[in-house]
Amino acid sequence: MTDLGMPVVRAPRGVGHLRGDRDFPTAARDALADSQLRRNLGHATSTIRAKRAAVVAERGDWEELRAAGEAVKAATMARLDEHLERLETEVTRRGGVVHWARDANEANEIVTRLVAATGSREVVKVKSMATQEIGLNEALEAAGVAAQETDLAELIVQLGGDLPSHILVPAIHRNRAEIREIFLREMPGVDPALTDEPRKLAMAARAYLRERFLRADVAISGANFAVADTGSLVVVESEGNGRMCLTLPRTLITVMGIEKVVPSWADLEVFLQLLPRSSTGERMNPYTSVWTGVTPGDGPQEVHLVLLDNGRTATLADDVGRAALHCIKCSACLNVCPVYERTGGHAYGSVYPGPIGAVLSPQLTGVEDNASLPYASSLCGACFEACPVRIDIPSLLVRLGAQHVEARREASRVPSAEAVAMAAAAWTMADPARFAAAEKASRLGRAFGRRSGRLTTLPPPLSAWTAGRDAPRPPAETFREWWARERG
Repeated sequence: MTDLGMPVVRAPRGVGHLRGDRDFPTAARDALADSQLRRNLGHATSTIRAKRAAVVAERGDWEELRAAGEAVKAATMARLDEHLERLETEVTRRGGVVHWARDANEANEIVTRLVAATGSREVVKVKSMATQEIGLNEALEAAGVAAQETDLAELIVQLGGDLPSHILVPAIHRNRAEIREIFLREMPGVDPALTDEPRKLAMAARAYLRERFLRADVAISGANFAVADTGSLVVVESEGNGRMCLTLPRTLITVMGIEKVVPSWADLEVFLQLLPRSSTGERMNPYTSVWTGVTPGDGPQEVHLVLLDNGRTATLADDVGRAALHCIKCSACLNVCPVYERTGGHAYGSVYPGPIGAVLSPQLTGVEDNASLPYASSLCGACFEACPVRIDIPSLLVRLGAQHVEARREASRVPSAEAVAMAAAAWTMADPARFAAAEKASRLGRAFGRRSGRLTTLPPPLSAWTAGRDAPRPPAETFREWWARERG
């Protein structure tokens, strides 16, 4: 049985891919300097946005669907323990085995042990964001097991020795010419005359993977959803590689975050309408695979489900922050985010990039381990408008930023320059006379920025502002002076 009463834990340090080596501003500056990356991202995200807009416009009840998805997720999180217990009971009753993992270390140990018990030295993988989160490939490699990604974009990332940069399209930062070079360099037996035509690249990947599908005895998958009522697991995908992984091997091991459960098939119906439109801009997914336990003589004969916490219980304990767990990993928020479009996913340092990653990763790790991510936003609100389950990401970002400021204040007796500046601003604005004097004094700034109408450089500590953005040139007349002249 589940140990749902266990102490709240965060995702552990030193394992997995939830923390970057650098803070977001530092990593983002490198990304902004890469013009090819920005072209790749701009083209890809604009294409996906256009497709999504077209299929969403077909639904006259889209907002009602969003509200239904939000309601189902909120109700599920409120009784998550009950639904997980029901899921465990139904999976077990149908021949599957359920394992509970408090964190990345436990999950990696469970999966590595299960693979070792089969005697296999190679596994094929599909839909594996949770396994990327916990660093499962590295754990398997340390145990002498080769893990083969089978999603085309994941394969590109793996062969290129790279990291995913998008939730839905992990290789979005690569163009066709770059992919061709990776295949020619890393894919054994590829035709030297391979072109960068998408069809030819897909055929090369198919030939490379087909051999691995046919010889694999073990598959590792993630899951988009799990239906508690029947113990069924669901994977949706576009290429058919998932179907191969989920049917051919003898042993199937699924690693799934505990938030992926839905109570019933009626609830799943809502998300199967929301997800494809929001993610790939399709009315439905080309492949929707569902498996329920073990069926003798058909499909995998050993089925394991690893239910992963890794900071999710800690997130669930926050009545407001738990909304991040509503995410169905559609990536719609990434495709509309002006920050993501310019910096790409690697700048976030987490397997979950973009707006949702900026709120989810800090909660899984603890805010101070990803303190810069809540500021990786313009707070324009586009992510909320795009989210199919109405997660108020901008509000969560502001809240996490406030938590970071409070934690920093408690940890240091010396106030930061920002705190001093805010205190000075509060003191000035609290008194009408002081505020009026400050308005008049601001006109000294008119000595600068005459040509552009903007102040591009200010002295410290205001230089921290102009290092990343311009300030408007102060007006010749203050509002108070204008009011007195016009209305006085």
